[in-house]
Amino acid sequence: MPRREDVDSAMSRIEHEAARLVRLVEDLLLLARLAEEPTADAHLPLQITPMDLRSLAADALHDLRALAPERPVTLTGPDGGPPGVAPVLGDESRLRQVTSNLVGNAIAHTPSGTPVRIGVGTLGDRAVLELSDEGPGMTAEQATHVFDRFYRADTARTRTHSGGAGLGLSIVHSLVTAHHGRVDVRTAPGQGATFRILLPLHTDTGS
Repeated sequence: MPRREDVDSAMSRIEHEAARLVRLVEDLLLLARLAEEPTADAHLPLQITPMDLRSLAADALHDLRALAPERPVTLTGPDGGPPGVAPVLGDESRLRQVTSNLVGNAIAHTPSGTPVRIGVGTLGDRAVLELSDEGPGMTAEQATHVFDRFYRADTARTRTHSGGAGLGLSIVHSLVTAHHGRVDVRTAPGQGATFRILLPLHTDTGS
């Protein structure tokens, strides 16, 4: 007869794997819907409302401190300085998915204790939200493919968590594109990585 603790351990592993597969299927379905119409809401309805990216930046800060309390985390403006307003028209739940994926990416691909900076504000006619780490960074070739589906640049960035399928950053790119924005990465070996989201600035106050 198998021992109870062995059965419990096996069931726990099965449950974890089932949850991972459910997330994978959900991610693939989301990407498929976005690929059908990447900048419209025919296949992925977006609940667009006025919002400020500062709320997402603050939540990302709290998430990082909760998930990786050993990491120094700071909140600044784009490229440093004080954080600023960043009003946009967006689907808050979908944009939270974007920041959640960026937070998860930073935790999964940089060593424990690596400092992270979250930047928010405006640049010209764009609202900006960026997440920058001081990890191992990537080569130019790896950065070219980092938003591709199933791509994992593990040779450059230390994978500290298992189970990733290489879809998180592809989802980030697709969701930002659906908001008529863009996301880019600035990185180099040994110099960390900065993922920057730029969305159209919403300046209509309704008056």
